[in-house]
Amino acid sequence: MPDDATPALELPGGWDSTATLVDGRWIERRPRRAEVGERLRMETRLMPWLAARLPLRVPEPQVVRAEPLVVRHALVPGEPTERPTAAHARELAAFLRALHATDAAAAVGHGLPDARATVLDRLETADRFRASVLPLLPADRRQVARALLGAIPLCPTDTVVHGDLGPEHLLSDSGGLTGVIDFSDAHVGDPAIDLAWALFGTPTEFAAEFAARYGVTTELRDRALLWHRLGPWYEVLHGLEHDRPADVRSGLEGAVRRLSPPVPS
Repeated sequence: MPDDATPALELPGGWDSTATLVDGRWIERRPRRAEVGERLRMETRLMPWLAARLPLRVPEPQVVRAEPLVVRHALVPGEPTERPTAAHARELAAFLRALHATDAAAAVGHGLPDARATVLDRLETADRFRASVLPLLPADRRQVARALLGAIPLCPTDTVVHGDLGPEHLLSDSGGLTGVIDFSDAHVGDPAIDLAWALFGTPTEFAAEFAARYGVTTELRDRALLWHRLGPWYEVLHGLEHDRPADVRSGLEGAVRRLSPPVPS
C-alpha cells in the first residue's frame, strides 16, 4: 500500500455481511455466511439496472473477487438519518413511489427474487418464529402473536421492495436525503413492508407528511403495522441463532411493546 493511501476501515453493524471502507471512497462487502453470498451477487445484477430508475443514489456493486466473495461499490455519501424531518419524508415518499412502480417482471429478469421465492421464505420464517420466538413471549401476548404470524403470509407479493428500510439504511446530510443502501433483502413482495418504519417508527410530523405524499391507504397502513410489529422478531431469532443474549432480550422487549395495543393519539 502506498504511504499516502487511506487505511481500510471496517464499519460497524451488519448481521449478514461485513462492510469495509477502502481508500475513503469504496465500500467492500463480504458475506458472513455462505447463504448470504447469493444475496450479494443478486445486488450486483439488480442494482446497476435499478439505480437509473430511482431519484436517490443507491449502491451499484460489482464482484471484485469470486472466492471468497467480495463485492465493491462507490461510497454513497451521507450518514444514517437519526432525526427524520418532514422534508426527508417528502423525499422518501418520492423514492418509494418510484421503487414500487418498478416493473416487477423486469426486475426479476435482473436477478430479484420472485413472488414464489417470497412466499416460500415467508412460510419458512413464520415456522421458525413459531418454534423459537413465540414460546418466549408472555402468555397474554401469544394469541395476538399467532394472529400476526397467520396474517403475514397472506400479504401481497406483487411489488419491488427494499425489504429492510430503516434509519440505518436511509442516508442524509444537511441538504436532505442522499441515498438508500443495503438492498440485500430486496424482493417482490408487499409495498407495506417499506412503509413500516416511516409510519410507525418516526415522529408524528414525518409520518403524516410521508403518508400524504406517498398516498397511504387504510389497507396499506394496516399491513404496515403488521410488518412493524414483526420487526423485533428478527432480532430475537438472530440472537438465538448466533448466541447473542442481548439481542434476544432487546428483541423480545420490542416484540412485546409492539404487540401491545397502540395508544390513541
